Amino acid sequence: MDMGIFRYRSQRQSPEERERAIEEAREALAQADRVLIGAGAGLSTAAGINYGGQRFKDNFEPFIKRYGMTDMYSAGFYPFTTEEDRWAYWAHHATVNNLGMEATPLYRELYDWACGRDYFVITTNADGQFEKAGFAPERIFATQGDYAHIQCATGAHGVREDAAEFARIEADTEGGRRTRIIDATLVPRCEVCGGPMAMHLRCDDTFVQTDEWYAAEKRYREFVEGVAEKPTVLLELGVGWNTPGIVRFPFEVWIRMPFERLSRATKSPLIRMNYDDAFVDPSIAAGISLEGDIAKLMPQVLG
Repeated sequence: MDMGIFRYRSQRQSPEERERAIEEAREALAQADRVLIGAGAGLSTAAGINYGGQRFKDNFEPFIKRYGMTDMYSAGFYPFTTEEDRWAYWAHHATVNNLGMEATPLYRELYDWACGRDYFVITTNADGQFEKAGFAPERIFATQGDYAHIQCATGAHGVREDAAEFARIEADTEGGRRTRIIDATLVPRCEVCGGPMAMHLRCDDTFVQTDEWYAAEKRYREFVEGVAEKPTVLLELGVGWNTPGIVRFPFEVWIRMPFERLSRATKSPLIRMNYDDAFVDPSIAAGISLEGDIAKLMPQVLG
């Protein structure tokens, strides 16, 4: 086993290395006419959509007291004993993290830079921030679903929007101040089989890949095909190791071949920005690693 790679990954980026990377990224992005943005949870965390800490305590105190929940991520897997309890939580979760939110300044800043360019977004985030910030829906591929939709729990009967249903549940629970739905008729049911519903989030093989999902995937693949022909910056933001096969690994593959030849000539690289673990394999000549708070780094590199 080559332990050198693991030693390299464990090293923190020095201030000098970071400043040099910021300058390289700024130059590449200033010249970019075409950009493929890959975004993970770290981008939304930098934007203030934190699933733990004070934000979780401020918004979910009744649930914390009743269930001992420690953060929104693990709370999503809580084994609720009734549908009234489960949907009281999920309606509030979706409202706090998507339906009741506007675009954050960080996402707006990214859109202001990208909107004059040929762009496409692939994201594992479910908060809808890209679309809220102004990114065109037809240029976004949200691979893991989102909080604005629910689906038949069996995966057999499609997907529907949940905003109106969740608004009624939020009214019933007084905006999450109660942890159980009082009016049982508000519990979402499948319109086909009458069975239970689930959030439209990829957590197992029941996730519904709708016609819209496949259409977005097709547009994404078509954009990627252009990487080999047109200078394209791969801008990776806040992508960790939960689902590296969606953004992190593919971006590395595409920049290696045949894109690396183009990137050397055009200075169109893979820019990997993350709070930590922004490591780019040294064999990727056109890779730029930027480690730190994305909210602070982005204004420096976008100009």
